[in-house]
Order: sequence, then C-alpha cells, then structure tokens
Amino acid sequence: MDNQRNLLLAVALSGLLILGWDVAMRTFYPQASITAPTEEVEPAAQTSAAGAPGTTTVAGDLGDGDQPAGGPIDMSAALADPNRVVIDTPKLAGSINLRGARVDDIVLKDYRQSVEKDSGPVRLLAPASTEDQYFAEFGFLVEGKRIPATAVWEADGEKLTPSTPVTLTRTDEAGRTFAITFSIDENYMIRAEQSAVNGAEAAAIIQPFTVIDRTSKNASPDEFIVHSGPIGVFDDTLHDPNNYEELAELGRDMPEGGADWLGFTDRYWLSALVPGEGEIASAGFRSLGNDLFRSGITYEAQTVPAGAALTQSTQLFAGAKDSVILDAYEDSGITLFGKAISWGWFEIIEKPLLWLLRQLNSLAGNFGVAIILLTLIVRGLMFPIAQKGFASMAAMKAIQPKMKAVQERYKEDKQKQQQEIMKLYKDEGVNPMAGCLPMLIQIPIFFALYKVLMLAIEMRHEPFLYIRDLSGPDPATILNLFGLLPFDVPGFLGIGILAVLLGVTMWLTFKLNPSAMDPVQQQIFNIMPWILMFVMAQFAAGLLIYWVTSNILTIAQQSYLYSKHPALKAQAEKEKAERAKKAAEEKSKA
Repeated sequence: MDNQRNLLLAVALSGLLILGWDVAMRTFYPQASITAPTEEVEPAAQTSAAGAPGTTTVAGDLGDGDQPAGGPIDMSAALADPNRVVIDTPKLAGSINLRGARVDDIVLKDYRQSVEKDSGPVRLLAPASTEDQYFAEFGFLVEGKRIPATAVWEADGEKLTPSTPVTLTRTDEAGRTFAITFSIDENYMIRAEQSAVNGAEAAAIIQPFTVIDRTSKNASPDEFIVHSGPIGVFDDTLHDPNNYEELAELGRDMPEGGADWLGFTDRYWLSALVPGEGEIASAGFRSLGNDLFRSGITYEAQTVPAGAALTQSTQLFAGAKDSVILDAYEDSGITLFGKAISWGWFEIIEKPLLWLLRQLNSLAGNFGVAIILLTLIVRGLMFPIAQKGFASMAAMKAIQPKMKAVQERYKEDKQKQQQEIMKLYKDEGVNPMAGCLPMLIQIPIFFALYKVLMLAIEMRHEPFLYIRDLSGPDPATILNLFGLLPFDVPGFLGIGILAVLLGVTMWLTFKLNPSAMDPVQQQIFNIMPWILMFVMAQFAAGLLIYWVTSNILTIAQQSYLYSKHPALKAQAEKEKAERAKKAAEEKSKA
C-alpha cells in the first residue's frame, strides 16, 4: 500500500513539474522576438538639464533631446530623412543621422531576421522614438549644456565605408567648431574622433560624451547561462550583474574602476563603447524609464582657451557576437572583449569545443551533422574513462560478499568495521572512489558542450533534415500532426520528434542499467524519461540532437561494457531480484 501511495505521489509531482516548468519558463524566460516587436514603446521621460560645468555624468543628466510626445514614429519615415550619411561595409549597412550625430541605423548583412529568406537582415540599431529604438550618440557639453540633439550637422561625404571616412561638423553662435570624424573597419567597429576648436574670444569648458540608448522590449531573455542586459569590463574585471529589470530597480549602476568597454548584450548581438585615452569623468548604466536604458561615457571637462582645440576618440562596436571577431579585437588591445560571450567558468573547455565544431561544420557542410560528429568525438575521448569506471564498479561488486561479512562481524563496533573495510579495499586493490571520478571528470566537459551549443551564433538558422533552425525548438509537433492540423500546440505539449527520441533513448539507458533499486525507485526512474521529454521539448533542436546522440552512444557503451564485465551485470541483477522478492514478501504480509 505504501509503495502504491508513493508511486501515485511521484506521478502527481511529475505532472506538477511539467506544468510548473512551462509556467516558469514562460514567466522568467519569455521567448525573444526574432523580428521587431509589435507593441508600442512609450517615449523616454525627459531628464533634467545638465549640472554645473565639469559635473555632468552619463548617469545624471544628459537631456534626452528630441523625444516626441505623440508616441513612436514610423521606421520608414525616420529613415527617409535626407539628413543621413550612408554606411556600407561587407558586414554592415545603414546610415548616420546628421540630426544629433547619431549612429541609429545598422543592419547586419550576414544574418536574417527569421528563417524566411525574404525576411531581411537583422536590425541592430534603430532611430529614437521608433518601436525598436537603439542608437549611439556622440556629442559635447559646452559650459555644462548639451549641444541640442535636434541640431543638424554637416557632412563632408555621402557614404562611410572602410576606405572612406566621413567628418561631421557644426559651428555654434560663439564661433566654436565641433567635428566628429567617423571611420569603420571591415567587421563591426566604428571609430569616432570628436574634436572641438574654440574660435570664440573667451575660453570654454568643453566635455565630450558618447552614449548608447536602447529599449529592452526587443531584447533576448536573460537566462542562467546566457546574459542579456548591461555588460562591461572595468579595471580588467567583467561586470554583468544586472539584467534590465534589475537595472530599472537600481536606477543606475556606476561600477568602480576604469572603464575598458561597456554596452548592452543580447544572446547573439552586442553594442559596446570602447573609450580612448582621455580622462573619464564617469562611465556606467542608467534606466531612463519606460523600458529605456542607457550606457555611456562622459569624459573629463577641459578648459579650452580661445584658439585652442581638444580631441577625444571612442570606438563603437555594433554587431554579432562572433567569437573569432571578438577575440581578434581583444588581441588588438580591447581588454577581455571576448567575454562579451557568456562563457562562464568552463571557457577553457568551451572555446576548443567551439573551434572543433566549426572545423567539423566546414568539413561536413551541415551544422547538425557537425553536432553529431562532435558528440561522437567527445564520447570517444571519454570512453577510456567510462571503461575504468565500469572496471572499478565490477571490482566493488566482486568484493560485496566479503564486505557484507565484515559489516555483519563488526556491526556493534563501527570504528573497527570501518578499519576492516579499508583493509579489505587495500588487500583487494580496490579504490571505492574510482567509479565516481570518471563521472566527475565528464560533468564539466558535457556542460561545456551544452553551453557551446547554446552560445554558438553559428547554430542560428542552420538547417538539418526537416529542421529549418537548429537554434529553435523542433518544429515537428506531433499533437497537430506536424502542422497539418490548423492549431498551435501549447508550449508544454509541443512534443516533437526529437523530444520523443530523447525520452525513448533515456528510458532505454535506464532499462539497460540493472541497478539494484527498490520498486518505487524503479518506477520513478521509469517515469523520469517521459517527464524530461516534456521538459526538454522546447529546448533548441541542436541541443536535442546532441542529447539523443549522446543517449544512443550511452546505450552502445553500456551494452559493450556489460559484455566485457558480465559479473557486474549478474551481481546487479541478483541484487535487484533479491530486493524485488523482499518487497513482494512485505507486500504479502501487509
């Protein structure tokens, strides 16, 4: 009766786990929109005017300029403004807005918004007050007052390319001339050199600044292993403790130490400011309200005598988190720039695995096949370790009768019992920890492989067989007959072919492992694969391919190793039968 009650309790808890998992994933990790979000974004609240000369900080108090009161403006209308300089590189396209000297139009040529070939390139930066507003601005404070964001600058060229820089200039009423020279490389880095020439009769206090403003409404989810939100490196230390909600609660985050770079990260995309050599007054992050956020740098105010000039440079990265490109920028002198990818503790394992995955993809010509090959290689390398673990388990099983005799002989003297057991291990040449050590060694390797598949931008929109995007869930949902029936399956019921294969292969691994468990434990292990089938169904298809392949290899490995160690299997089967007999006798008595 107790066993039946425990089994019913296990089934009930399993059902609650499935439902709770789905609710939790939808609540805490909502699905990020691949294309532009449809909901409206309220304009940012106006901040106060700048403070006294030399005291303005990026967190405090640049005004937000030309935010209209009427709500979002149309993207097409914003980009149709003739006051723009075209950006064109092998990887980027877009424009610079001469109104406010803003880089507010960047699309990534190598990446589509969705798997549809006509979906258009991913838009990273967008003009202020549009639904996806996300832009960088380079400006000046003069005597503590910001040059208006509505001010129109003049350009000396019509197109910014890797071979043709463009300079924007503007002269104020006092005769002070400001210039911003933009240059761009073949990848994702824009360099802005800000200069000011004081043509006025009196000295002026001038302070260059640069900011990135964005909405969080189209940001990717902030997850346990993939950070989304403010990020930076300060005094050679990665700083990414807050997501957008946490920054909104804090109001502002001004890390201590010198800023090496800072910006905003999504799962696959990054915008970041890299300061030049000038003294920095402040650098950090701020919530502007209404789901708008700012990261930025304000340089120290300088007193520029009449006829004198100042110059300050800043780099803007706006592009994809391709680890090869990020590492190249890090090698060129940007501190820890590669850590914009959330590698975590096992970076030393993850990067070689990603390199190998790239090589296999180049060799096989398909990322799904590359995942299978990578799993084969990793499991092959781990096989000698697993073989040692099984050999150790076989040795432990072989001495079980002797161990039970020792335990029975010294059951009243636990200290003596422990001494005799240790002596038995020594005499028989058995290490009780040897069976656990292989598992401990494999855990970081398999976790690193899991993270690589989560973080690799190379997996995004990659097809495999019927799957069009390995970074998304399996599209072949069984309950609507793979899309033939005209309804969408709820998240926790969206079971695809890969999820079913995961459940079946995991169930087989448990069945092939003749572990000595009581009947209730055995029933729980029988149910667990089907629970995991529901839980894992919404994970990326590439991850499920890895897990299914790994389970198939585990089945093959177990079959082979048990054939090499028949005593291990026989002993386990014997113990299992004894436990079942004992449970049946107890049930009969009850």
